[in-house]
Amino acid sequence: MVNLLIVASLIIILCVIFNKVSSKLGVPMLLFFILLGMLFGADGIFKIDFGDYHIAESICSTALIFIMFYGGFGTKWSEAKPVAVKAVMLSSLGVILTALIVGLFCYFVLKIEILESLLIGSVISSTDAASVFSILRSKKLGLKYNTASLLEVESGSNDPCSYMLTSIILAVMGGQAQGGAIVYMIFSQIVYGVVLGFVFAFVTRWLVKKISLETAGFDAILVLAMAILAYAVPSAIGGNGYLSVYIAGIVLGNSQINNKKSLVNFFDGVTGLMQVLIFFLLGLLSYPSQMVYSIVPAVAIALFLTFIARPLSVFAILTPFKCPLNQQLLVSWAGLRGAASIVFAIMIYTSAATTQNNIFNIVLCIVLLSIGFQGTLLPFFSKKFDMIDENADVLKTFSDYSDEVEINFIQLSINENHIWEGKSLKEIDIPPNTLIVLLIRNKEKIVPHGDTVINVGDTIVLAARGLSEDYGIVLTEMVLDKKNKWTGKYLSQVKLDDGLVIMIKRGENVLIPNGDTLLQENDVLVINYAEN
Repeated sequence: MVNLLIVASLIIILCVIFNKVSSKLGVPMLLFFILLGMLFGADGIFKIDFGDYHIAESICSTALIFIMFYGGFGTKWSEAKPVAVKAVMLSSLGVILTALIVGLFCYFVLKIEILESLLIGSVISSTDAASVFSILRSKKLGLKYNTASLLEVESGSNDPCSYMLTSIILAVMGGQAQGGAIVYMIFSQIVYGVVLGFVFAFVTRWLVKKISLETAGFDAILVLAMAILAYAVPSAIGGNGYLSVYIAGIVLGNSQINNKKSLVNFFDGVTGLMQVLIFFLLGLLSYPSQMVYSIVPAVAIALFLTFIARPLSVFAILTPFKCPLNQQLLVSWAGLRGAASIVFAIMIYTSAATTQNNIFNIVLCIVLLSIGFQGTLLPFFSKKFDMIDENADVLKTFSDYSDEVEINFIQLSINENHIWEGKSLKEIDIPPNTLIVLLIRNKEKIVPHGDTVINVGDTIVLAARGLSEDYGIVLTEMVLDKKNKWTGKYLSQVKLDDGLVIMIKRGENVLIPNGDTLLQENDVLVINYAEN
């Protein structure tokens, strides 16, 4: 057990390091995770023989729950709304067209049996949001025509449709569905998934708002549990759990709920860990020595998918919307395959269906080619197709991007003789890019406007943009005891080399000091030292 924990920890650390490297190189980090899994696998250096598809399918399907939920939770609806119709068309009709076109190619050109051909098309019909946005975010590629939001909504919402197609074809191949049963599967997948997605979203939003949790972090645990239920309940009755959890994520991510920033940070970390887990496990599950026999059909399908099937689907859907040619070309190129395709391929080996080809190896090769080839060239083609918008911010497609553009809040108490006392907001001078966002008066919270007059005893909350770069600011604390040479002196009498006292914690009070502040025993000084 201890050895397993040591190995798991080292693997996660290596994945984090590779994430940093991939951001610098512009290569999707998920490619490194798969290759690392192969390195540890049966054909790699460490010879870990892991071939249990049932365990892998259970783990990866569970991990996809959080990836799908956060895909919805991080979608900023105000940015996505203008392109929502096009994105939904791409994630539904586009997926069906892609699956059909690839299926026909496999049947007529590669001479694969028709149901197995359609199965391959269904499994690889969805695109991967994590792969696309790891590149766009790392390179800060703002795209014209709201294309970033279009890609985000499409790639975040097309997995449920791909899952539905895969499930239906597997049921047919296994002799478990025909005629009316197929119609009911389609009905239950869509209707139960949509309805229960909204139900769980509204219930979760009500719980988060109404239940006052005293322990920090328990709201994240509550939302986590509800996300799992949003997947499990519809899945138990024949619905599309991935569709349900994605819809729940969108509704919650665009609702006014408490501690939203902490929820974003929590699910961002959980999703990152799930992506590491999925891709490493998929790499571990593979046998590179056996993949050699799948390279020819995989390369043929990958090339056809990239240059024929995906563009045909995109142009068929976006042309009626009169989308610019360069936008359609980039959307076609940005159709990267990822984790969901490989997870759906694993489902084949846990179902009653039988296949003539090793679809897992074929799909894994396609994903590696897609991420490595398409993903690496995505920044190049974004510029080649003249799709870069220097004034656009790709981070704004997310419902909370405070990690990248930090907003800091400052609390200011108005005492007697304060220079703002008795003045209205429009009469006072505050620094540029700073805004007074809240005024607290006798425990009443007031959203101020220009005519609001500031009184003694008021507490003012200001907002300002935080640091966007690491300037090497180091904060340290110093506790003043009775023998300290600073105790009993005014702050103006204290000499600090390359340092500044920015805050004093005195008992339960927090003071913002000035030169006339008298330092007392047991004061905790927070000092800013700038690194050289």
